[in-house]
Amino acid sequence: MMTDDEMQRLVEFAQIVSAARDAMSDDIVSRLAGAMSEGITLLDRLTRNQGLMSLLQVLDREDSQNFLIALSRAIHESSQEIASTPPAIGGFSCAVRVVRDPGTLEGLRLLSLIGKHLSNSLREQHSRGG
Repeated sequence: MMTDDEMQRLVEFAQIVSAARDAMSDDIVSRLAGAMSEGITLLDRLTRNQGLMSLLQVLDREDSQNFLIALSRAIHESSQEIASTPPAIGGFSCAVRVVRDPGTLEGLRLLSLIGKHLSNSLREQHSRGG
């Protein structure tokens, strides 16, 4: 047998369901169905995209996540530094100062490695007919 408290909760739940059903107009139901259909179509396209799936697998690795964290911090710190310093005046002496910065060579090395591995991967894909 149900207690009065349990009966009251059941009545309140029935009232909530009834109010939700009354609030669901045909337009809302149609828009919700359309949005769900488009979402399922998008999800289907994304899961059929081999490149995206490969990228997601690589991004799931801990070393890739650490790289992305470092990249996001570098982007933030760079934007802060650019915003808080006067524009470079240019010229040879300015370029020499930039080249002397230890981070400059590491940045060039990083970009060089990414370019090298990207080129190798593209050549490999084209040689396989991809």
